[in-house]
Amino acid sequence: MIRFMIGQHSNFSHEKQVRDFKNSFFGVEACLFKRESDIRELINAARKHKFNIGVHFPLRSGVWRLRDPQFLSKDKKIKSSSYEYIKKEIDFLKDVKPKYILFHYPKPVILDELVDWKNWRFADKTEYYFQSEYSFEEFQIKSEEFFKWIELMGIKNNFIPVLELDALNRYIYDSNLLETLLEKYSGIKLCLDIGRLHLQDKLDKNFNALEITRRFAKYAEIIHLWNIKVNDNVESNHFPVLPNLSPQDGWADVEAYLKIINEENKTCKILFEHRSELITDEELECCYNWVNSLLNG
Repeated sequence: MIRFMIGQHSNFSHEKQVRDFKNSFFGVEACLFKRESDIRELINAARKHKFNIGVHFPLRSGVWRLRDPQFLSKDKKIKSSSYEYIKKEIDFLKDVKPKYILFHYPKPVILDELVDWKNWRFADKTEYYFQSEYSFEEFQIKSEEFFKWIELMGIKNNFIPVLELDALNRYIYDSNLLETLLEKYSGIKLCLDIGRLHLQDKLDKNFNALEITRRFAKYAEIIHLWNIKVNDNVESNHFPVLPNLSPQDGWADVEAYLKIINEENKTCKILFEHRSELITDEELECCYNWVNSLLNG
């Protein structure tokens, strides 16, 4: 379980740390803390107990107009402001010394007009474009500009830039653009989010989540592991992965995802990005043990 991580969202919860974190775990991924006193507690705990910190950007909430920087925006002011926002927050993180900083990519996302995205969460309309509004050439140019810049920021500030794949478009799954960029800017790694992949697999008939996992697992630094039930409705968002949650009932086939990931990548970290309060202590232990057995069986 030395590759396992837990998440701390909004604040540093001592109760969650005691219940969810094990001494053998790699570290904690922190996101959207509301108070700087909680950030200090996280730093102190990491130093005392010798675990790593990852940052799910941003660590501080309320600094910019939205949570996620829109570095691919067609609006020059929003794009420039996004880069400044990232730089400001990276400067703030110097005392935190994060092992990695994770950003959602692409942002804004590029959506296929033929897919019903009502179950995808967006803060406002500037968080997405439809594919007809955004050419492949522009996507390629702006993506490479960001990759080049964020890799350099990682080198200068001693962190691994990690891009969590958000809603994916044809420019990614019908071309080799992303693989080309990841090979060229090899300091950048990916985050595969199992819940997001499963949800898009159910919404988008042109999207094959297991195929995407096979293509990109080797580039992954982090796997965000949680489950979601998708049938006519979407239920149980960020539910812990458990062996009794059947794909026939609409749950993600976690075993299939982890089998592929394990074949392609033996070193990526597993972040349990779940609502652990939804299950008992015994079920949480079952969750950890089951995932561990799938990765080491």
